Amino acid sequence: MIYFDNNATTCIAPEVFDAMHPYLTASYGNPSSAYGFGSEISRVVEEARASVAALLGSSADEIVFTSCGTESDNWAILGTLKARPEKKHIITTRVEHDAVRKLCEGLEKDGYRITWLDVDEAGAIDLDQLRVGLSEQTAVVSVMLANNETGVLFPVDEIAGVVKEHSDALFHVDGVNAVGKIPVDLASTAIDLFSVSAHKFYGPKGVGALYIRDGVELPQLFTGGGQERGRRPGTEAVHQIAGIGAAAEFVKDMSPMAKIRELRERLESNILNTIPNSRLNGTADISKRLPNASNISFENTNGEMIVAKLDADGVCVSTGSACNAQDHTASPVLQAMNVPYAYAMGAIRFSLGRFNTAAEVDQVTEILLPEIVAGLRKLAG
Repeated sequence: MIYFDNNATTCIAPEVFDAMHPYLTASYGNPSSAYGFGSEISRVVEEARASVAALLGSSADEIVFTSCGTESDNWAILGTLKARPEKKHIITTRVEHDAVRKLCEGLEKDGYRITWLDVDEAGAIDLDQLRVGLSEQTAVVSVMLANNETGVLFPVDEIAGVVKEHSDALFHVDGVNAVGKIPVDLASTAIDLFSVSAHKFYGPKGVGALYIRDGVELPQLFTGGGQERGRRPGTEAVHQIAGIGAAAEFVKDMSPMAKIRELRERLESNILNTIPNSRLNGTADISKRLPNASNISFENTNGEMIVAKLDADGVCVSTGSACNAQDHTASPVLQAMNVPYAYAMGAIRFSLGRFNTAAEVDQVTEILLPEIVAGLRKLAG
């Protein structure tokens, strides 16, 4: 199998699996228990918290473990609204992950005012639109760091400055698809809330984290015990938390990303130079995009059929977010970028990881993909 869908999920790194295994077997204690067996397990949770904090450039006290990035996103927004019931305005973008976009669509139906920031054809947002949209009624601004479909990066440090200069709104960043791929240093920013998901950086599914900047009060979403310093009740999933901590240690060395960027550039060059009527969606500026991701459209083809044919050849890619895999329409992200319909319906996301090779890139882009695209276009007439 050739796996080019690392923005959907990554494999669990061997080191991460080894770190998790003891807490699925002999070391099964409850970290909240008062006796020594529980205290030993509690130390594992705090060591993992310190590792995640180090990866994000924060203090350990600012990290709360959650079940996933979706929970972290929802908690950041809904918790802020609960803490500021007098404020009924939210600002976000049209290209957010479903965990933010669909939540805001629902809140809009419930009477909240949503300002939807547009993006241009390169996927960039207009900061002047943000400045105009901010007001004393703005409770929270939620913007992703890296788009999960195109890899386009938003200038969140600059956005944070704009938010703080023109309002007292909290600023939430969905960092799910950025962590482990580019450096993050939250201590040097004015970001208030930052979401993380372990399975995007070689950790297990079912565990994430929310950075809550020191001094920010975020009410609980759930009712229960006093776990996570009273911020998120529920017995800690220690094996999962050990996994996210080990994953944070695994990806803290960013040097492998240079090789991944080279592979990504090779993939794009092979495709765009050999397959007619193909185009890159999003900016070509490598300083403004993730080093691992490419979203490429093939005019007058069907992305789902390309995915199916590559799957038959043992290759995993996607048409966009895995959360939208069953929706047979053009991606909302590409629609927001005004990608022409004939191209948008033939879009494929390639997202590389630390275990991919040049031989895999060449096998897909020089042998399999050109034949598949040509065959589909022939069928389409």
